[in-house]
Amino acid sequence: MKGGKNGATRTVSLVKAPRFYPTETACLPKKSCKTKITPRAPATRSSITPGTVLILLAGRFRGKHVVYLKTLESGLLLVTGPYKINGIPIRRVNQAYVIATSTKIDMSKVSIDDKFTDAYFKYEKEPKKKATAAELFGEDAVKRVINAERVTDQTTVDTQLLSAIKKTPMLQSYLKSSFTLTKGQYPHAMKF
Repeated sequence: MKGGKNGATRTVSLVKAPRFYPTETACLPKKSCKTKITPRAPATRSSITPGTVLILLAGRFRGKHVVYLKTLESGLLLVTGPYKINGIPIRRVNQAYVIATSTKIDMSKVSIDDKFTDAYFKYEKEPKKKATAAELFGEDAVKRVINAERVTDQTTVDTQLLSAIKKTPMLQSYLKSSFTLTKGQYPHAMKF
């Protein structure tokens, strides 16, 4: 090194220093004022009460009339056709996909069992297996067998509901019919 005041040696770092330095040395997580949101079931609409006839808007039974039984813990609605009238079994429905009508059934003599919970409707998952050619092309199609307990539950609810439905004239044919719109009918202008 040249120059008297420069010193005899100079150290050169092999690792290049970063171009920017943080203003604070410790990286602290940002403070959040958000509280942990616990999932809770939505409140059932005031127009939906036990015995109300609903119109299903989506799914396999869209356009069909069903009878509302109760709300489950998850917030889903428990409805039935009854199965004997229009072929709709006891099932869970999201209230977003339902229109409540002004038609009501007297549910004072109808008792709904406490066993109808969300766990009642869950299926056990079967392990996945490779399908054979016959299964793929529908030659040996295996039909899902309905549990005998579910059939008895359906009949007990149906018999109670049918006695209440028969008291109102034309209600049975109303539940059998499906909801349709014709030319000039607008759902937003209708009073259900």
